[in-house]
Order: sequence, then C-alpha cells, then structure tokens
Amino acid sequence: MESSDDDKDGVLEAYMPKELSYSLAANGTKFVDEVLNGQNERCLENFRMDKHVFYMLCDILQAKGLLRHTNRIKIEEQLAIFMFIIGHNLRTRAVQELFRYSGETISRHFNNVLNAIMAISLDFFEPPLSDIPPEILEDGRFYPYFQDCVGAVDGIHIPVMVGVDEQGPFRNKSGFLSQNVLAACSLDLKFHYILAGWEGSAADLRVLNSALTRRNKLQVPEGKYYLVDTKYANMPGFIAPYPGVPYHLNEFSAGFHPQDPKELFNYRHFLLRSATDRIFGALKARFPILMSAPPYPLQTQVKLVVAACAIHNYIRREKPDDWLFKIYEQENGVQMEESFPTPEVEQPVVHVEPPPLEMAFDPDELEATSRLRDTIAAEMWDDYIRDFGV
Repeated sequence: MESSDDDKDGVLEAYMPKELSYSLAANGTKFVDEVLNGQNERCLENFRMDKHVFYMLCDILQAKGLLRHTNRIKIEEQLAIFMFIIGHNLRTRAVQELFRYSGETISRHFNNVLNAIMAISLDFFEPPLSDIPPEILEDGRFYPYFQDCVGAVDGIHIPVMVGVDEQGPFRNKSGFLSQNVLAACSLDLKFHYILAGWEGSAADLRVLNSALTRRNKLQVPEGKYYLVDTKYANMPGFIAPYPGVPYHLNEFSAGFHPQDPKELFNYRHFLLRSATDRIFGALKARFPILMSAPPYPLQTQVKLVVAACAIHNYIRREKPDDWLFKIYEQENGVQMEESFPTPEVEQPVVHVEPPPLEMAFDPDELEATSRLRDTIAAEMWDDYIRDFGV
C-alpha cells in the first residue's frame, strides 16, 4: 500500500516508539535496507538481534525451504516485519504504514514467518547436558550439593485475548486473562522445554503433569533433577523448597542469617532457581508483545510464545554476549551474600502447604526424593558451620 502524506505519518508516529519514527523521513520501502546497511545498533533496536545473527536466521529459513523471496518482498524483509511486530508490540496498521504494504500483506508474511519459525523450533531447544553446570561447579555455595541439578522449572502467565464465551477458564487467580506457560530452563538462560496454551486458571502442577505425560514431553535425565518453587511438589526429578520456611526474596531480610539446614537450603535453592526470573525477564524485554494480549487467534498467540522462546535460544546460541543477556546476567540473584546465623534474630514462619500431587508416584520414590533433599540440606549446613569455624 502506498501512503506518504503527512497526516498518515503523524498517525504512525503515535504508534511507533519515538526512537524509530525518525525513519519515516525516508521512503518506507527502504526501511529494512537502511537498518541492515546501517550501524549494528539499529538492527538490535529494530529487529532485536545483531545483523549477522539476523542474516544467519534468514539463511536457515531459506535453506530449509520454509521462506522464499517473492516478487515484491525478500526474505530479509519478511523476517524484519515479523521481528518488528513482536519486538515492539505494534499492530498491523502501524506496521503497514512503515513498510508501505497492505494489512493483508503484512498479516500474510507475519503468519508465514511465524509458521516457519515453528517448523524449526525444536532445533533450538536442546535437552540438558550430563555435565555439571558451571554456575554450580564454580560456586562453593552450590557445589557439590546441587551437582545433579540441570536447571529450573517455573510457570509464567502470558496475557491472552479470547472471546467472551471462552474467558472463564483463561481468567487466572489475579482476575486477568492469560495462558499458563511452563518453562524448563538451564542456569545459563536457555530454554530446554516450553509448554504453552494452558488456560490461566489451570494449576501449575497440572500443567507440569501435562508436560510429563504428553507425546512431546519434558525429559528429565536419569539421576538428575530440576529446581521448582513452592507452587510445585517435591517429587522425582523435581526438588522443591521446604514448605513453611522462608523462601521468596521478600522473605529474606537484609543480612539474612539462616538459622538451620532448611533455611540455608531454601536460600541457596532460591538463588539458583531465580534463573527462571531472569530468563523470563530477558524474554519479555526482547519481545514485549508477550506483555499484552495481541488481537490474534488463540492458536497464533500460543505459537508466538513458543516462537519467541525458540528465537531467544537461537540468539543465545549464536550471540551469547548479546546486549540483553548481559543485562539479565548482571541481575543474577546469585550475587546475594549470606552470613553466619545469629540466634537472637527470629525469622518469620511462613505456613505453606505443599500442593497435592496429581501424578502417580511410587511412595518409595517420593520418600527417596525427600531423603535427597534432607541429605543436601544436612551436608550444606555442616559445611556452612565448619567454614565459620564453629
């Protein structure tokens, strides 16, 4: 669609991030070439990744026959349209004005790229390695206690838009419409597994049960485990914190002094498991479309979550020192310090009942997982006390 009059440009600037609207001074059809031939920072800002990473993704999609050049739009521009939409949470009207195409053309290429990313998404999700993660091996607070930990599992609620007659199941405990997304991630901010599409009202343990029993299921290596928070149960393959003991950040006061093995275990467990908070933070910062409910069919909204996580992993693989990763690595909660217990400091008691299990586990397996947690806590506490010379 050709449109260049001042009135329409003024409308577009209201939609656009201020730092991007300047590009309208040039012909909108040249926008992608200007970005890709300009400074790398422009590609980072507009298309959410470095130029060489962007070009490599184009090559992958073309080599696999998932995207092709058309008479009017090259593959680079097709991917740019998609990345620009999810990277700035813009609606079709704003994007069609910038790229000078019709809404139908923008929507068609958006969906083509989304489906292409979905087709190769599994290539970007790698299972956990058997090696001890360096985040554990190189930190005396975590090694050797958590040496069999491969990462963390948590859920995140992504806003969703559904019809009035479908809203009931999607309304979460906070009263908002969302999909409950389960993620298993490594401690170095890579997604191992994503399950999107569950209604916002679904219990977290129920979503985990689905992830463990479906055809494309979450795999936990033999003898290994993920860390989970208080929303989940302590069970084979998943180590939860002790209930009724301080756990979340707002329960740890400044200069926190663990008083017993359970408090020390929960504290260090929290520091490691906070990798999920950082990976979700980096994901939403790169793709702000996940922070609002885009006006797409539900299936498209679910695909968007998986595609965003796949692209996150792709960028993490090709450019591990990407600017956003640097920011969220610096926010690593593992930097928090602990000190020797002070008996006169009384910690608040938080009464949290562990969630009921929906999965059928042998009682001996559950007991073994409980003993594993107790053993880790006891060894950790003994070394902690010894290191302070008591």
